[in-house]
Amino acid sequence: MIPPDKRLFRALAFLLLCACSTAPQQKPGYDILITGALVLDGTGAPGIYADVAVKGGKIAAVGQLSRADAAAVIDARGLAVAPGIIDIHSHSDYALLVDGGAESKIRQGVTTEIIGEATSAGPFRPEESDHGRIESPTCGVEIDWAALGEYFDRLKTSGTSVNVGSYVGSMTVRRFVMGDTNRPASAGEIERMAAAVEQAMREGALGVATALLGSPLTTGELIAMARAAGRHGGLYSTHIRDEGDRIFEALDEAFLVGREAGVPVDVLHLKIADRKLWGQMGRVLARFEQARAEGVQATANMYPYIAGQNDLASLVPPSGWNGGRQAMLERLRDPAQRAEFRRILYAGGLPGWYNHYTASAGWESMLIVSTRAEKNRSLAGMTMDRVIAGRGAAEPTDVLYDLLLEEDGSVPTIFFLMTEEDVRTAMASPLVSFGSDGAAVKPGGVLGRGKPHPRWYGTFPRILGKYVREEKVLPLETAILKMTWMNAQKIGLRDRGLVQAGMAADLFLFDPGRIADRATFSDPHQFPAGVEYVLVNGTVVLERGEHTGRKPGVILYGPGRR
Repeated sequence: MIPPDKRLFRALAFLLLCACSTAPQQKPGYDILITGALVLDGTGAPGIYADVAVKGGKIAAVGQLSRADAAAVIDARGLAVAPGIIDIHSHSDYALLVDGGAESKIRQGVTTEIIGEATSAGPFRPEESDHGRIESPTCGVEIDWAALGEYFDRLKTSGTSVNVGSYVGSMTVRRFVMGDTNRPASAGEIERMAAAVEQAMREGALGVATALLGSPLTTGELIAMARAAGRHGGLYSTHIRDEGDRIFEALDEAFLVGREAGVPVDVLHLKIADRKLWGQMGRVLARFEQARAEGVQATANMYPYIAGQNDLASLVPPSGWNGGRQAMLERLRDPAQRAEFRRILYAGGLPGWYNHYTASAGWESMLIVSTRAEKNRSLAGMTMDRVIAGRGAAEPTDVLYDLLLEEDGSVPTIFFLMTEEDVRTAMASPLVSFGSDGAAVKPGGVLGRGKPHPRWYGTFPRILGKYVREEKVLPLETAILKMTWMNAQKIGLRDRGLVQAGMAADLFLFDPGRIADRATFSDPHQFPAGVEYVLVNGTVVLERGEHTGRKPGVILYGPGRR
């Protein structure tokens, strides 16, 4: 028989056990706790060692939180934590529909992609048969939508690891209204272009973006589009009309558009691409300061390379493009038209830096990225002078035009254009932020074809490794500012770009002593070193350098839809 005192003890123990088993369990205070990191908050202020807590997709706290309770803890000793990189100039519009994992961007620390330069993913007319299939250097995507807003819906359905925002492209709008024609727009057509921009802004565009080398768009058309974007809080993002010997005239046009439309101006991939002007980036930046003194909110972005990427088709004069790509190809089959194009090319009659590329100079500076025709697959990674020599043609431009015909009018190509002195000068300017001008790809499969510009894989680690750690062109904190909060401010994102409580938990963790790009021009499909973790909206997308496959990205709509 159990003594009374022991029976009482057992009864109390049983009741306590029941109470513990039925009481609600205490939930952890935070979803994720990042401990011991060097916090680079995105403002440009010196880094501090602190902990960062994440809850419900937001940054919940920053401080000494090591004793706080959390469902998961990331030991970040030896690492820096920074806001997720906002790539303000990306070409992932269609690549993200092939693979929303955005591997080459996530592994750099990118958490937000801003797309839509000149040719955005809408608006399209149903009868635009030329847009039934969009080809890029990496993929082909069947288009089953018409409006930019419908493209956003398509992205949401397929899912992405990165957040996505988009401009509406000026050439897409012009083609939507006028088709493929090079004539100036009428007053009525300009009005319809402005209406199309306004509709895209209501659907969530961030502004209007241009690519003006050889473009038929007039300054009046640009002002009307930019003004329409400005009515909904958007900006004017522009690949200016000339980056070579007429760069100052091109900048004047960009600033005129901003002044007349009353909108901020952000110049894409700022560069000096003419040997005669190399070393004069200081003069270029002074022109920005002058515009700002005159009331234009003028800024720029850039990538950290002396080479750019475009297409061999850009060596066909603008007159050859009237009527669109198929019309251009027909002209290339005509010997008389070839002779005229050759005359313009050799006379330096092409826009901007293309004037440098003549039969006597420059073919060796063109590196072919990718080809479509099976017989030309071996040309990827070759310079045009080698292609010309291999074909044994008496006239180099005949090789150029033949190759364009064989490749259905497009041969993505890297052009070596700039000097390191100008790159460093622009990089150090407080008016210049960073963007990749690349697409989200990965080794293998359709997204691993060809030899794209290494900026697609290495832009931001290259800045942090080569230009910050090794060459000390700018401080680490300043470089992070130019990748994050500065870009967020340009496009009006108020809840991203800073490591502060209440901001979206877009974060990347990296080793400042080891981060570096690995991609090269000869072997570009290589992920960078030193990026360890990436969080997008509070979800871990990169863990210990490996992609988790998660797709927590959201559409970042412009102010016209917010």
